[in-house]
Amino acid sequence: MISFEEAGRRVLDGITPVAESAEVAVTEALGRVLAHSILAPFAVPNHDNSAMDGYGVRFQDLAHEEKTTLTVVADLPAGSRLSTPLGQGEAVRIMTGAPIPEGCDCVVMQEEVERQGNLVTIPPGQKSRAHIRPAGEDLAQGSVVLERGRRLGPADLGLLASLGLTTVPLFRRLRVALLSTGNEVIVPGDPLAPGQVYDSNRTALRGALTALGVEVIDLGLVGDDRRELAARLDEGSDADALITTGGVSVGDHDLVKEILAESGAIHFWKVAMKPGKPQAYGRLGRAHFFGLPGNPVSGLVVYLTLVKPALLKLMGAIVEPPRRCRLPFRGHLRKKHGRLDFTRGRVHFAGEEAWVESTGPQGSGILSSLSRANALIILPEGPVELNDGDTVTIQWIDYD
Repeated sequence: MISFEEAGRRVLDGITPVAESAEVAVTEALGRVLAHSILAPFAVPNHDNSAMDGYGVRFQDLAHEEKTTLTVVADLPAGSRLSTPLGQGEAVRIMTGAPIPEGCDCVVMQEEVERQGNLVTIPPGQKSRAHIRPAGEDLAQGSVVLERGRRLGPADLGLLASLGLTTVPLFRRLRVALLSTGNEVIVPGDPLAPGQVYDSNRTALRGALTALGVEVIDLGLVGDDRRELAARLDEGSDADALITTGGVSVGDHDLVKEILAESGAIHFWKVAMKPGKPQAYGRLGRAHFFGLPGNPVSGLVVYLTLVKPALLKLMGAIVEPPRRCRLPFRGHLRKKHGRLDFTRGRVHFAGEEAWVESTGPQGSGILSSLSRANALIILPEGPVELNDGDTVTIQWIDYD
């Protein structure tokens, strides 16, 4: 059995990101990974523009200790431009975002001025370059806008569109095969006999994989039939990754690990974590193989903490450290000496105060405890006793 940290290192060290890429429409790029860094083709904004609705003036025309009256020669809504330089004693009515005319080096907010006809009176105390957004304030021409390996979010898509881009180079989608195993597991919708459970693992993991943006190859559900199981595993071995649930512990009918040992390679199969001790990582064909425990909570916790970072690296994405922080705990919790523990918890907010509490009974089959959770409370390997006010480390639950 290896430590959780060692398992994470072995998985990430064994992964080489996909290399294939293609140009994809920006509108279809949400959640995908950039194959090349994007450089700004021009400065953003590409001209000095007004940060306020007001009046554009020449700073040298303004008196420093008394009011100044200027002649308004034009109105400039956003998107329009003055064709001639601003002359001595002149002002322009200017809207937010409108280009700054040549010769103008100060914008006075409309709330500060007095307007009568085509004359505007400016109070003293103005500053040169006031309320002017310079060209390149957001992005300098040629600067890196988005780096290779970035997973694109909604704001990123807007940024790409603001540069006039309609396509973007992306790594191809991962193909991830998913298989549930076990005689006791049946498809939702079928009559439930004593001793049977519905296959929640495949549904939950499919949702998690969809949130990650991969192509899911659903291999279905197979019982403890060695020949059929071997055929399904072979079918999934051509994917980028193959995830199974069940069949990796030490029971007589835990066949997945046996087949993997014969036809592929096992890099580890026990990890000192709770839940999730019985798991396997290795290779089968071209696929990275992740054998998850059959208990639904265990499978999802292993997915969140070990499998998801591996898939992100395989996608070509920059793998960020998990989002963790320290928060006060409310309630009472006791843990014996043993494995690293990921307790399901819920973070609550009241104004500027935040705290975390357990979601209740922590059995590895109690899926409702994970459904209610928005964080995992990380407890070290030694004995732990938590009481109200104790500080704990939490890891936010992020599926996307």
